[in-house]
Amino acid sequence: MPEGHTIHRLANRHRRLLRGRTVEASSPQGRFAEGAALIDGARLRSTEAWGKHLFHHYADPADDSRGASQLLHVHLGLYGKFQEGRGEPEEPRGALRLRLVSRDEDDEDDVRWLDLRGPIACELLTPPEREAVLSRLGPDPLRKDTDPTPLMTRLGKSRAPLATLLMDQSVVAGIGNVYRAEILFRHGLDPYLPGREADPFTLMAAWNDLVELMKAGVRSGRIVTTEPEHRERFSGRARRTDAHYVYRRHGLPCRVCGAEILLEAHGGRKLYWCPSCQPPGGGRRAV
Repeated sequence: MPEGHTIHRLANRHRRLLRGRTVEASSPQGRFAEGAALIDGARLRSTEAWGKHLFHHYADPADDSRGASQLLHVHLGLYGKFQEGRGEPEEPRGALRLRLVSRDEDDEDDVRWLDLRGPIACELLTPPEREAVLSRLGPDPLRKDTDPTPLMTRLGKSRAPLATLLMDQSVVAGIGNVYRAEILFRHGLDPYLPGREADPFTLMAAWNDLVELMKAGVRSGRIVTTEPEHRERFSGRARRTDAHYVYRRHGLPCRVCGAEILLEAHGGRKLYWCPSCQPPGGGRRAV
């Protein structure tokens, strides 16, 4: 499932591609036909992301002058994917949930399109329904208006392991398996340590680190958490094999201490960690 940096990156890309432009909306698959009809002929005002949720704000084509709007909500889930391009799109094939096409009235060669396949959610929401979605989400490290105080309070009161809490979107929005494993490693945090037993200063440092790592992910489109001195190649762009400390590295030596990276099933997902750098009850270390 795409993590939060990917959704913010998509929001940025869609904004650059279509903001201020009128779209032709259709649902070749038919599952979103009614919703597509409501935004067909609308103008994209803005896009935004919160955690793993993407929103498009469209001016209502029937009432654009008064600022009325239609709100498109997309959650990609495990299999959802956007494709985009310029020029006339090919004939729709397969299970295409939503197609958006924008044509410039003054330049017939300026055609832009966006295709959506396989999301778990593709729907139009009212403002109260959007607020209901957001009310179920924790703070998003990538939003400028995010206040981590509620997160720190919740972590400080919870008996649940940090590995469980960080994958709960109601606790913190946008973190997936990769960021969870890597941020816990970077701060020497035992994945099984209850939130209320973790050092609050370490948790705050981990949050600040997460913000910077995810911002870098938005810019590059990749999750890179290793420091140059811990890579096989110390300079230049990190290679895929150098990008992570523990994620998908079970059975391999830790880049920092040489201990074998461990893997266990936890909450239906794979959990990776270093037993030496993240000892039971551990924290306070940063790479």
